[in-house]
Amino acid sequence: MTGRAWALFAAVTVLWGVPYLFIRVAVEEVSPPVVVLARTLLAAALLAPFALAGGSLAALRGRRRELALLALVEIAVPFTLISAGEVHVTSSLAAILIALEPLMVVTIGAVAGLGERVDGRALAGLVLGLAGVAALVGIDVGGDGDRLGGVAMIVAATACYAVGVLWVRVRFAGAPPVGLATVTVAWAAAWTAPAALLTLPGEVPSAGTLGSLAVLGVGCTALALALFFRLIAEAGPVRAVLITYTAPVVAVAAGVAVLDEPLSAGMLVGVVLIAAGSWLASARRPEAAPPPEAPGAGGAVATPGRR
Repeated sequence: MTGRAWALFAAVTVLWGVPYLFIRVAVEEVSPPVVVLARTLLAAALLAPFALAGGSLAALRGRRRELALLALVEIAVPFTLISAGEVHVTSSLAAILIALEPLMVVTIGAVAGLGERVDGRALAGLVLGLAGVAALVGIDVGGDGDRLGGVAMIVAATACYAVGVLWVRVRFAGAPPVGLATVTVAWAAAWTAPAALLTLPGEVPSAGTLGSLAVLGVGCTALALALFFRLIAEAGPVRAVLITYTAPVVAVAAGVAVLDEPLSAGMLVGVVLIAAGSWLASARRPEAAPPPEAPGAGGAVATPGRR
């Protein structure tokens, strides 16, 4: 990759590695729906001028219902599940579990007939990924019911992301990425607004919480998407998708350094097994058609939500 591509790769890795830290900070004072509404509203407001200026919204006319449903599955539901899950688990653990996404994309795609056949390599990846989850749950979570519930919510969010990736690949291939991102984050805000309005805090949150919400919307959603689109153009989708494996490392480092979260043996084993399993399952086989790719790798289209 070029120096510019490496700089973009590093920037997006950080921007998609730190959201879990800021979510963890925010949910200490505001409800998960409020977190999601704040970040999606901010992202929509920032992306809309670019979508309008580029004329990318015109290509999506007449697809309002499908876009609304995509936003529900790919953004509103998983964002809320992750925020709710982080009430009970650390930001580091959440980020490691999200690294299951490529594995989920390949598995769900194979079951739905939308990807290549699951061969021995992909099956080995599935086994490794499940072993990583088992290590995390067995060593770090144990029998804690609240933490198990948090893990379940984050894994469910990862499954939603995978369905969204497949949906975008099948139904929105070639759609303008900025327009798709703008419309879906706006719909996600609309989906989340009722629950957020019912759970507004009784007083103005602290500066730390407000800052976390601003970083989530401006940096981790709007700016990260814009930079990711540039990375795809600069380095290609295959190299760009490697962020799936580097972002969790940033998330774990941030959680340990900023929030003083523990770095346990279960986390170290889990992140290695999950990353290895996802890589094995989603690696391209030259003799077969490529599987549905992880976030942002579907040609010119990046999945609109993210982390």
